[in-house]
Amino acid sequence: MIALIWIYATLVLLGGLVGYLKVKSLKSLTSGIICGGALAIAAYLGQADPRTGFGLAAIIATMLILIFGVRFRKTQKFMPAGFLAMLSLGMAIAFITAYIRLA
Repeated sequence: MIALIWIYATLVLLGGLVGYLKVKSLKSLTSGIICGGALAIAAYLGQADPRTGFGLAAIIATMLILIFGVRFRKTQKFMPAGFLAMLSLGMAIAFITAYIRLA
Protein backbone atom coordinates (compact mmCIF):
# COMPACT_ATOMS: atom_id res chain seq x y z
CA MET A 1 0.00 0.00 0.00
CA ILE A 2 3.00 2.31 0.51
CA ALA A 3 3.45 1.98 -3.26
CA LEU A 4 0.31 4.11 -3.64
CA ILE A 5 2.13 7.02 -1.99
CA TRP A 6 5.07 6.57 -4.39
CA ILE A 7 2.69 6.57 -7.37
CA TYR A 8 0.90 9.70 -6.15
CA ALA A 9 4.24 11.42 -5.51
CA THR A 10 5.32 10.62 -9.06
CA LEU A 11 2.04 11.93 -10.53
CA VAL A 12 2.31 15.18 -8.57
CA LEU A 13 5.92 15.67 -9.64
CA LEU A 14 5.13 14.90 -13.29
CA GLY A 15 2.13 17.23 -13.16
CA GLY A 16 4.38 20.09 -12.09
CA LEU A 17 6.81 19.26 -14.86
CA VAL A 18 4.04 19.14 -17.48
CA GLY A 19 2.70 22.49 -16.26
CA TYR A 20 6.14 23.98 -16.71
CA LEU A 21 6.75 22.47 -20.13
CA LYS A 22 3.28 23.34 -21.45
CA VAL A 23 2.87 26.94 -20.27
CA LYS A 24 6.30 27.74 -18.77
CA SER A 25 4.77 27.93 -15.27
CA LEU A 26 7.62 28.04 -12.80
CA LYS A 27 5.00 28.01 -10.04
CA SER A 28 3.73 24.61 -11.25
CA LEU A 29 7.25 23.21 -11.42
CA THR A 30 8.15 24.47 -7.96
CA SER A 31 4.96 23.23 -6.32
CA GLY A 32 5.26 19.88 -8.11
CA ILE A 33 8.81 19.42 -6.84
CA ILE A 34 7.95 20.50 -3.28
CA CYS A 35 4.72 18.48 -2.95
CA GLY A 36 6.02 15.49 -4.90
CA GLY A 37 9.18 15.54 -2.78
CA ALA A 38 7.17 15.75 0.44
CA LEU A 39 5.09 12.78 -0.69
CA ALA A 40 8.27 10.86 -1.54
CA ILE A 41 9.49 11.56 2.00
CA ALA A 42 6.15 10.27 3.33
CA ALA A 43 6.56 7.10 1.26
CA TYR A 44 10.14 6.64 2.45
CA LEU A 45 9.14 7.10 6.10
CA GLY A 46 6.19 4.78 5.50
CA GLN A 47 8.53 1.92 4.68
CA ALA A 48 9.76 1.92 8.28
CA ASP A 49 6.53 3.12 9.93
CA PRO A 50 3.47 2.87 7.65
CA ARG A 51 1.27 4.88 10.00
CA THR A 52 3.63 7.87 9.83
CA GLY A 53 3.83 7.63 6.05
CA PHE A 54 0.08 7.45 5.56
CA GLY A 55 -0.54 10.24 8.08
CA LEU A 56 1.89 12.60 6.36
CA ALA A 57 0.59 11.67 2.90
CA ALA A 58 -3.00 12.31 4.06
CA ILE A 59 -2.04 15.79 5.29
CA ILE A 60 -0.32 16.64 1.99
CA ALA A 61 -3.20 15.26 -0.09
CA THR A 62 -5.67 17.31 1.96
CA MET A 63 -3.63 20.47 1.34
CA LEU A 64 -3.65 19.69 -2.38
CA ILE A 65 -7.44 19.25 -2.33
CA LEU A 66 -7.73 22.80 -0.99
CA ILE A 67 -5.19 24.27 -3.41
CA PHE A 68 -6.65 22.65 -6.51
CA GLY A 69 -10.22 23.17 -5.33
CA VAL A 70 -9.62 26.92 -5.11
CA ARG A 71 -7.97 26.90 -8.55
CA PHE A 72 -10.89 24.97 -10.04
CA ARG A 73 -13.37 27.39 -8.53
CA LYS A 74 -11.49 30.33 -10.08
CA THR A 75 -10.99 28.83 -13.55
CA GLN A 76 -14.02 26.51 -13.83
CA LYS A 77 -11.77 24.24 -15.93
CA PHE A 78 -11.70 20.56 -15.10
CA MET A 79 -8.17 20.13 -16.43
CA PRO A 80 -5.91 20.28 -14.59
CA ALA A 81 -7.32 21.76 -11.37
CA GLY A 82 -10.60 19.83 -11.13
CA PHE A 83 -8.95 16.54 -12.00
CA LEU A 84 -6.15 17.05 -9.48
CA ALA A 85 -8.62 18.05 -6.76
CA MET A 86 -10.57 14.82 -7.36
CA LEU A 87 -7.39 12.73 -7.52
CA SER A 88 -6.19 14.29 -4.27
CA LEU A 89 -9.57 13.61 -2.64
CA GLY A 90 -9.36 9.95 -3.62
CA MET A 91 -5.79 9.71 -2.35
CA ALA A 92 -6.65 11.44 0.93
CA ILE A 93 -9.49 8.97 1.52
CA ALA A 94 -7.19 6.02 0.78
CA PHE A 95 -4.42 7.35 3.03
CA ILE A 96 -6.77 8.16 5.92
CA THR A 97 -8.38 4.73 5.63
CA ALA A 98 -4.95 3.05 5.72
CA TYR A 99 -3.90 5.21 8.68
CA ILE A 100 -7.03 4.25 10.66
CA ARG A 101 -6.66 0.54 9.85
CA LEU A 102 -3.10 0.60 11.21
CA ALA A 103 -4.24 2.05 14.55
